[in-house]
Amino acid sequence: MTELLAIRSLSGFYGASQVLHDVSFSVRRGEQVALLGRNGMGKTTLMKSIIGLLGDRRGGITINKLDMINAKPEAIAQAGVAYVPEGRGVFGSLNVVENLVMAARAGADGRRDWTLDRVFEVFPRLHQRRGNGGHQLSGGEQQMLSIGRALMTNPDLILIDEATEGLAPLVAQEIWRTLGVIRDEGIATIVVDKDLRSLSKIVDRTVLLSKGQIVFEGAPSELLAQPLLLEKHLGV
Repeated sequence: MTELLAIRSLSGFYGASQVLHDVSFSVRRGEQVALLGRNGMGKTTLMKSIIGLLGDRRGGITINKLDMINAKPEAIAQAGVAYVPEGRGVFGSLNVVENLVMAARAGADGRRDWTLDRVFEVFPRLHQRRGNGGHQLSGGEQQMLSIGRALMTNPDLILIDEATEGLAPLVAQEIWRTLGVIRDEGIATIVVDKDLRSLSKIVDRTVLLSKGQIVFEGAPSELLAQPLLLEKHLGV
């Protein structure tokens, strides 16, 4: 598979505090990668660095071989990257349809595979709630809406931060099912979540962060076979 995202010796800062330390890894087209680590280890900072929301980032980031280390979030989005933030970022004053169509556009290569009807096909619950305001949705429905909105941009890569945080088990299963659909569509994904067992069933690779550095990168089965590493860095 062709390399889609390449991160080389990336460092990230909040003021004088360095949060990321020489992080390097890549994501191929259609690949799903789990980004793991305890709270405060740099996962969200890394996601924000990729999408351009971290002001002070140094090193190399390329998307489709285009240099994006100094690019604005809108340019990175236009290059084919979508972001589902922690907290979902749903517009409460807009209804479901309005939240979705505001993001609708062709992909970087002109594709329009993901339409309103297609999102409603994947998320029937959103179709049922299409006239409801974002503030009227449950947490699970808001997460579906946030993922649906990202898909409406017809991306090559989706970043999903805390995919199932705070969701009921049945709703979480729906999110995992959706990630399977996204994978089948050939869309690359970087997903942050604490449910290693569920992630291991769908992702191709795991990247483990500790104090802003990669301490493990490999197949889920390889990580699950290292209990001491899991206990040290994930507490599982």
